[in-house]
Amino acid sequence: MKRFRFVFLVILIIFSASAVNLYAGEQNVSGSVSVDVMSNYVWRGQKLSNSWVVQPSVSINYGSFSSNIWANYDTDSMIDEGDGHGEITETDITANYNFSFDKLTIGIGYIYYALNSASDTQEIYVSASYDILPHPSLTFYYDYDEGKGTFIVASIKHSFDLAKDIPLELGASASFNIEDKVMGTDSEGDEFTNFYNSELKASVSIPLTKGLSVTPKVAYSFPLSNDAEEAIKNISDDGDKDIFYGGLNLTLCF
Repeated sequence: MKRFRFVFLVILIIFSASAVNLYAGEQNVSGSVSVDVMSNYVWRGQKLSNSWVVQPSVSINYGSFSSNIWANYDTDSMIDEGDGHGEITETDITANYNFSFDKLTIGIGYIYYALNSASDTQEIYVSASYDILPHPSLTFYYDYDEGKGTFIVASIKHSFDLAKDIPLELGASASFNIEDKVMGTDSEGDEFTNFYNSELKASVSIPLTKGLSVTPKVAYSFPLSNDAEEAIKNISDDGDKDIFYGGLNLTLCF
């Protein structure tokens, strides 16, 4: 029932935003459909699969408002139970609103995590980014449902042109956990406040046709504290804490 109420709220917000734009004569609508095929599902340093995953995503933008639905299909999820096939293990729905002041962009948003093997949870977040090198951003996530805690991510990124219309993007991030239960527990089984993980990543976007691109990408994630190392080992499949993974993204923009 909670999930139904949320989906209804998202649909209501989308149609409200659409109505405002149409009334104002600003039919500024865009979107994208994409799919990632990745060697593993890695979220905030946690390895949540032990095989290939397929991650489809659909985004719609109305001016400053955007919404997204994303899913994770684990190709190996049911094999251990003798079923011999995968399953959808997670579906996330995100609503976001951005507003800008010169080079500064502020975003506020909401994420609903519908999980197959754990309790669903919800986050609200506030982000800030500044359009100068190295494109710094800072995001505060607050899980007010299952996590009852805060997770902070700071990141930088920069693009280099390998060839015409083929950019190489490099990025790095570091995170900090403030007693968020979803992020695991320390060696004594308690929620903790400490640095969590860092991630280094690289991708190359290659245009195929107008609006269609393919992007190979790789990433490396590792814990930043002993508390995080313990939490990540306990959560991750196979107990991995230093994780190298990669894959391919296909995106169609419209």
